[in-house]
Amino acid sequence: MIPAKTIPALSVGFTSGLGLLVAQIAFGSFIFSGPLAPYSSQGIGLVLFGNFAACLVIALLGGYRGAVSGLSPALVIVMATIGFTMEAEGEILFVTTSATLMIGAVTAGIFCLAVGQFRLSNLVRFIPYPVSGGFVAGIGGAVCLAAMSQMGADPEWRTIPLLFESPTIWKWSPGAVYGVSLYLAMKRWNNPLILPVSVVLFVGAYHLALTSLDIPGGEARAAGLLLTSTSDGGMWPALGPADLARVDWTAMAAQVPAIVTLILVALICIIMNIAGLEMAANQELDWDREFKATGLASVVAGLGGGTAASLIVPASLRSKLFGATTRLTGIVAACVIGGALLLGDGILDLVPVSLVGGILFFAGSGMLDQGLLNARKRLPRMEYGIILLIFFVILAFGLFEGVGIGMVATLVFFAVRLSRTDVIESAFTVRERRSSRNRPVPERAILTERGDRVLAYRIHGYIFFGSVSPLVDRLRQHMDKDGDSRAEGLLLDFSAVSGFDFSAVNVICRFLQSANKAGVQVVLCALPAQMRDGLASNLPPEEFAQLRIEQDVESALEFCEEAVMVAWRKEASVADEKRTSLLDRVSDDLERHLERQIHFEELMDRLKDLFSPRHHSVDRILREPEAEQDDENLQILISGHVSAYDPAGVRIHQYGPGDAIWPTDLENYGTVSVVADESCQTMVLTPIDLNWLERNHGQLALRLYRYLLAVRLRDESGTTGDG
Repeated sequence: MIPAKTIPALSVGFTSGLGLLVAQIAFGSFIFSGPLAPYSSQGIGLVLFGNFAACLVIALLGGYRGAVSGLSPALVIVMATIGFTMEAEGEILFVTTSATLMIGAVTAGIFCLAVGQFRLSNLVRFIPYPVSGGFVAGIGGAVCLAAMSQMGADPEWRTIPLLFESPTIWKWSPGAVYGVSLYLAMKRWNNPLILPVSVVLFVGAYHLALTSLDIPGGEARAAGLLLTSTSDGGMWPALGPADLARVDWTAMAAQVPAIVTLILVALICIIMNIAGLEMAANQELDWDREFKATGLASVVAGLGGGTAASLIVPASLRSKLFGATTRLTGIVAACVIGGALLLGDGILDLVPVSLVGGILFFAGSGMLDQGLLNARKRLPRMEYGIILLIFFVILAFGLFEGVGIGMVATLVFFAVRLSRTDVIESAFTVRERRSSRNRPVPERAILTERGDRVLAYRIHGYIFFGSVSPLVDRLRQHMDKDGDSRAEGLLLDFSAVSGFDFSAVNVICRFLQSANKAGVQVVLCALPAQMRDGLASNLPPEEFAQLRIEQDVESALEFCEEAVMVAWRKEASVADEKRTSLLDRVSDDLERHLERQIHFEELMDRLKDLFSPRHHSVDRILREPEAEQDDENLQILISGHVSAYDPAGVRIHQYGPGDAIWPTDLENYGTVSVVADESCQTMVLTPIDLNWLERNHGQLALRLYRYLLAVRLRDESGTTGDG
């Protein structure tokens, strides 16, 4: 029984192979034109063998079943440039150009194999969209101009009016109309039969027109209307081992920049084709596997006398649309190409030059539509402007220059936009957010009064020359104010910073020096080690020694709070009214605190027989991070202070006399350890004793719960009513 996918695979593979065959013949004719025209058949053989090898290897080893591969139009432009600029003549020109293309294919393949083998695809897959869009559009425009040149027109800026005069217009217009119409028809109906059927109809109509005009085949070839076979035998192999002795290695060495460009363009094509196929097929591909398959295909093609190739997205997608997602599809397409190699170049005598130009126009129209028209609907003006810039630079100066200018423009655009991104994630004052240290009522009142003079900023993202200046300008504004609105301290939290450059370090150093001269204390916390080293290298030793660098924001906040206390006490020592004003403000809070303390002492006195007293020395661990046996016990702190720390060693809460120590309240922080800050005493009530209290002394248990609830509400609201 024939598998369900066999018939669709044979159909799609055969039609895709025919379409590729026509396109590859057109590409080969263009690459090996001009001074290489006498060797066009052998050149087409090189291209067809590269297509055959790539299609077969990628079909067998690639991750996408139904993959069809071939030569990308972008590579055609680079290859043609190598042939046009090679400093050689005659057969040496052909041999040297062919050897250069083969070496380029092998080198590109080795590079792709390395990317796949060492799993480096994530490092090369992200190309800015404006660059890739401009690259596609520029290649599309260059291919269309190349098509006109192939058909005998001269697409120079100064000769544009002449293109529309007779007989020039009749040289290029039939192919242009055919190519654009073919693209529109394929885009509208997406039927794989459109391309091969249109080729047969175009060839038939063209020869019918030649016959009606009484133009023999030989005369048509002499006039450049039909391709001419240039090989006495088969199209492959075009080169033998003996031909290597005729390679002009000096001329090839001059093409090293072009070979590097060929490798880069091949890499871009592979990336864009894989990404495009993923999006179109809605299927995630293994990029490393695809790179290895494409790399091996290019190596095999190059060693066998062919050129580099990669996935063809429309043909590969067609496999999925028609239910031909099997490796047989690509194998059949490869066999069609291989069959043409075996049949020889006799078929080339029937191919009109206008057909070659039309196929090039077909490829160029698709790239222009994708790179220019579709992008205009999706991109903002600035990014679309980069695409237009690359497009025109490629047409005016060349591929390498266009991509280079595009990368520079994209980097400048990225830097400008990134500099407009606020690196300050959040801002607050010590009045709004405090450390977890348990402070008495007067100190909390002082922080409420003067805490707004210490500002804290949480910085995030990447800090570079474009974003650090707005940050420093904002910090300087607080230093330049007068009176009570002037900042006395600044806290900079770097815990969310992902990176920085030397310019950022340099600007921050200058700001720290000016802050030091202005008498503003700057506290840095969670400072990356490299930034700390940069500050140490760029600041004078005496100024770096004055820097306050804390490990985390908790310790930085506590230092800032102490600085506020010191500043207040310094002012209060010479102004008695400050102490009087403070006493007036906290009198109500102190009264509530005393009432709470009396209530607490009475409650503990009545419950002392149920509670078990425990004494803890300084640094004694009341609870281990892994311990769970004490989590259900109720511990109430009688004297001293204890602190709870998260797994990173950052204090998240400090308990004072009268507080209930329940680490389960802090479960959002993960495993918590509780350590005594000083010698202290706690009272412990087990769940068994608590149950006994509820059964036998319900009113007393209710008073205990009310007290614990009041403590919980005080901690959650952050009021200063308790100590």
